[in-house]
Amino acid sequence: MPLDIEEQEQVAALKAWWNQHATLVLATLSAAALVLAGWQGWRWYGTSQAVEASALYESLSKAVQAGDAKAMRDAGGTLVEAYPRTLYASMGALVAARFHFDRGDLKNAKAQLEWVIERSPSGDFKDLARLRLAAVLLDEKAYVQALKLLDSQHAAAYDAQYAALKGDILVANQQPAEARAAYRLALEKSAQKEAAFYESVRMRLEALGD
Repeated sequence: MPLDIEEQEQVAALKAWWNQHATLVLATLSAAALVLAGWQGWRWYGTSQAVEASALYESLSKAVQAGDAKAMRDAGGTLVEAYPRTLYASMGALVAARFHFDRGDLKNAKAQLEWVIERSPSGDFKDLARLRLAAVLLDEKAYVQALKLLDSQHAAAYDAQYAALKGDILVANQQPAEARAAYRLALEKSAQKEAAFYESVRMRLEALGD
C-alpha cells in the first residue's frame, strides 16, 4: 500500500538521521559489544582461575595427607605463584604452614604464614595467619614479637583466641598478672557454647592462682 505524505516524510527523516549518525551508532554498538565480551571473558577467566587453583589445592591436600613433602611443596608453590589472589592460595599456605610446624620446620611455617598476612585477599585468613604465626613465635620464645602481632587489629570473632594466646605468651614470659588479665578477657569474649575452649582457658587461669 502506498505511503501517505506524512509517512513518506517520517521515512525520509529517519533515513536522513541514520545517514548523519550511522557512524556514531555503529561505534556505540561496537563499544557495547566489546564491553559485554570483555565482561564475559573476565568471568570466564575468573572461573578458569578458580577451577585450576581448586585442583592445585586438592593436590596439595592429598600430598599433606600422604606426608609427601615434595608434592606438597610443588603444588603449593605453583598455587601461590600462579593464583595468589585466590582463596585457595591462602588456604594452601595455611595448610602448608601446619604441615611444616608439625614437623618442627618453623622457618618454612613462618614463611607460609607471613605470605598469607601480606598477600591474602581475605581479612579472616590474615587474622588466622597472625594467630598461628604468634603461636610459632611463642614456640621460638620470641615473646615480644608474638605479643606485638597479637596487638594487631583483627575481627571481633577472633578476640577470645587472641586473648587466650596472649595469656599463654605472658605466662611463658613470666608475667602472671598480665596473663590473668588476658585469660579473663578470653573468657569474657568466648561464647559459652565453645565449652572446650572456655574450660581450657578457665583451667589455665586457675593454674596461675590469685
